[in-house]
Amino acid sequence: MINELEQIAIGDLPENWRFIPLGEFCDFKGGTQPPKSTFLYEPRSGYVRLLQIRDFESDDYATYVQESPRLSRVDTDDVSIARYGASVGRVLTGKKGVLNVAIMTTLPDESIVTKKFLYYALQHQQFYRYLSGLGGRAAQAGFNKGEISRFRFPVPPLPEQQKIAHILSTVQRAIETQERIIATTTELKKTLMQKLFTEGLRGERQKETEIGSVPESWGVVPLGSLAKIGNGSTPKRDNDDYWRGGKTPWLNSAKIHDLFITEANQFITDLAIKECHLPRVSAGSLLIAITGQGKTLGNTALVNFETCINQHLAYAQFSSARVTPDFILWFMQTRYEHLRSIGAAGGSTKGALTCGYLKTYAIPVPSIEEQQEIANVFATLDRKMKNHKSKRLMLTSVFRTLLHELMTGKTSVCELELVTLGITIHA
Repeated sequence: MINELEQIAIGDLPENWRFIPLGEFCDFKGGTQPPKSTFLYEPRSGYVRLLQIRDFESDDYATYVQESPRLSRVDTDDVSIARYGASVGRVLTGKKGVLNVAIMTTLPDESIVTKKFLYYALQHQQFYRYLSGLGGRAAQAGFNKGEISRFRFPVPPLPEQQKIAHILSTVQRAIETQERIIATTTELKKTLMQKLFTEGLRGERQKETEIGSVPESWGVVPLGSLAKIGNGSTPKRDNDDYWRGGKTPWLNSAKIHDLFITEANQFITDLAIKECHLPRVSAGSLLIAITGQGKTLGNTALVNFETCINQHLAYAQFSSARVTPDFILWFMQTRYEHLRSIGAAGGSTKGALTCGYLKTYAIPVPSIEEQQEIANVFATLDRKMKNHKSKRLMLTSVFRTLLHELMTGKTSVCELELVTLGITIHA
């Protein structure tokens, strides 16, 4: 049976390339499941790291087990595959340890295929689709050695494999660089939020307030003294007169994750506003998610256009010249966990805040000048974050395109080396 990868490349494969079933140049070794009672969560003499499905995502939670000849060992250059679960088909390399039962490692004949080339070949989307679609059961039951062995791969000569792997690893390193910058910027932002909203920018002495330590010159006032607070509703979906041809933006709680909301994707009519008594929320207002599952509850955002909102959002429409909305937004970002805890303690199984509570919510008020300076610090970090996320997205797209083009021989290595170098320099 010809797989989709073979159908894509067939007829165009370079003369010195071959299609070979994976099992003809690669053997496989499965892992075992040590008893959980033997797990440690810090390294110790005589123990080795146990690689599990979660290690495909991060290094944050390492697990160690006592060394034993029964365990399947892997070195840092070995290539392993997740056999089942949400990560089925994902590949892993660069980590040394022993495998649990959910992971299978590859044992390639390196006179035919290098480990590095195999690592990238196994990331091709058609291989992932093949594993994911094995009778619709791979995620639950896992795939076996026979099933994975039948998949046919295009295999170039060894020198070309090395060049392909070099190009792909160059782009992958550029992606990892962006991810490190994003992580560092995120951590810096958290640190500065803690520092600036307790110490300010002027080196003042501090005083204790209901929101903790703040500079002596700062005031602390209820949000309701600075803004009009309310929430919206959802016009009936089955009434076309409320939605068809609508011109007024209407936001649901999913938009709260935008932080700065610049556009709407739903609109309502004037009739909906009138009959459903929807308030028009002015540009520059703060929105707060007052209900929600997952990470929604407690999030805040600023909207830069006049809009209506649903019942799961509250708005704070500023009426005081004492505050700049951006400063309040960044402060409220530091209060996310607190708002969630208040919502969860409200007695509802779903968790909810109320407009009445938000009117009493304590807000720090430094001088307008200091508010603007603090807001500018976080705006700069936010622009930096967006820039690097955009670069990461671009590089990820380039990686996927190169992976397909190079692995199927659609594009030769020499045509892409200079392009890849340019991307690396740009990144």
